[in-house]
Amino acid sequence: MMKLNTITAAGVLLAGMLSGPAVAETLKVTTFLPPVHTFVKAINAWGEELADRSGGEIEMEVYPAGQLGPPPRQFDIVRAGVADIAIFLHAVTPGRFPMTELAGLPLTHPSEGDGSAITSRRLTELAPEYLAGEHEGTHILWMAVTPPLKVNLAKADPRDLDNLKGLRLRYAGSTWQQIVEALGASPVPVPPAETADAIGKGIVDGATFPFEATMAFDLGPVIEYSMEPGLASATFAVVMSDAAYNRLSAEHRKLIDETTGPDRAAWFGALWDKGEEEGRKYMVDSGVDIVTLNAAQVEGLQETFASIVVAGKTAAGDNAQAFLDAYTK
Repeated sequence: MMKLNTITAAGVLLAGMLSGPAVAETLKVTTFLPPVHTFVKAINAWGEELADRSGGEIEMEVYPAGQLGPPPRQFDIVRAGVADIAIFLHAVTPGRFPMTELAGLPLTHPSEGDGSAITSRRLTELAPEYLAGEHEGTHILWMAVTPPLKVNLAKADPRDLDNLKGLRLRYAGSTWQQIVEALGASPVPVPPAETADAIGKGIVDGATFPFEATMAFDLGPVIEYSMEPGLASATFAVVMSDAAYNRLSAEHRKLIDETTGPDRAAWFGALWDKGEEEGRKYMVDSGVDIVTLNAAQVEGLQETFASIVVAGKTAAGDNAQAFLDAYTK
């Protein structure tokens, strides 16, 4: 009888061990953005939400500032399994995401407006139909479209657009390279974190960033003028490798799905819009003169940039116009 009870007790103990709390699933997140950036803060907030809703079964480790690799490698870091999730900028790998980058064409946005909450939601809604092929090997969690990037200048007054001719401007991506060239300036690639130093040393005469990023990279002390409206946006994606997504339990995959997608994109975009307001105030407080172009100047720029739109559509292929019609409706 004693032997039977011992075996029974052992069986109960084993069953208890097998049915105990699941081991925490740790998701590694990589990005080149600094810890103070709105995106990194948002990812941390999402991680806290996942941890809370999963009862601690999902944890997140964020590796910002390119700790796992440089900006152009972020997408491939996830595809290779070094990290599970990446926040990456499409523009740092020119030509690789031509359909996605149509959302960043000059003066192009949904008819509802160019705020990030609007544009990020719209791009995320369109991702399954139009953008999945460009992100093969990953599960798109959400897309993000920056507030339109402004031309930020160390010394040249943009009230006269001819003053931009001959300047050296920091840029990222083929679309902004074309924009800078169309303005008569010379595009110079500079890593985001090195931009303030490059401007301060006179290596470049300005940079293209939304206001939020000028605050994140502390450009206020080296910028004298900033030009509104922003001329074009940049697109980001938050992706999870298929391998990481598929290794999760069905319950955890459901939780990922419920906390991502268009609603999350709009939530994040609203944070970016708020950050843009704060970044604009930061620039004003730094003594930057924010110059607003008049309607005639904006119309003239639309004509100047027409060939860039054509080139973007050509690069994206047959579905380019259908995508643009859906994005801008």
